[in-house]
Amino acid sequence: MSPTQTAIVALISWYVAVLLLLALFRVYTSAASRKPANTFAPDGSDVPGFGQRLTRAHANCYENIPLFVALLLFAEVSGNTAITDPTAMWLVYARIAQSLVHIASVSVTAVLVRFLLFVVQVGLVICWITQILWF
Repeated sequence: MSPTQTAIVALISWYVAVLLLLALFRVYTSAASRKPANTFAPDGSDVPGFGQRLTRAHANCYENIPLFVALLLFAEVSGNTAITDPTAMWLVYARIAQSLVHIASVSVTAVLVRFLLFVVQVGLVICWITQILWF
């Protein structure tokens, strides 16, 4: 499997992992508080700390991962993986690290680290799009 293909599978796998972690958290919270499963706030505002951070990290995944996967798939089907292969896994590493930092803390330092990791992801996407369109 090429690095681009590996990155596609890894990004989807990461999204599923965060989704499962959130589902397990909600099941645990529901059982512990006897709260009906259909009463959870989708933004996580009804759970403290970790639950809010996990919910937001999950939302951040579904806000961004489809864009990344779409671009990597485009590179794959258009024969442009020479552009994405060298750095595809860096996108994955930055995405996973951003989620983990998001789940771990909302301190000012953590938010700045998260932003830096997001900038890496967006920077890679911009570089790939530029190269695909103009080279």
